[in-house]
Formats: sequence, structure tokens, C-alpha cells
Amino acid sequence: MFLISMLIWATALFGAVMTVWALAWAVQRGEFRNLRQGAASIFDDGEPIGRQTDFFPGAKR
Repeated sequence: MFLISMLIWATALFGAVMTVWALAWAVQRGEFRNLRQGAASIFDDGEPIGRQTDFFPGAKR
């Protein structure tokens, strides 16, 4: 039982350390500098920002 509880705590600690490392890596690389530009990069003339172009089958436009 002790071994299982230690394994659970070690896994949780490893996950927390990796999460902090990934956040620090992203900040160093500048991933959070311009969030609006990154969010708008998936839109183009065929699917402009602010206009819904995808609908569920049978939904009204």
C-alpha cells in the first residue's frame, strides 16, 4: 500500500514539475506575446472573423 501511495505522489509531483517547465519554456519562447494575432491566424476571406460559417445539420442559418 505504501508503494502505491508513493507512486501516486511521485506521478503527481512529476506532472506538476513538467507543467511548470512547459509554462516557463513557452514564456521564454514568446508564445504569449501577441495572443490576438495568433487567435486570428485561423481566419481568412472565406471564413471572416465574427461571421459564423459552420452549422449543425438541420440548424437555421
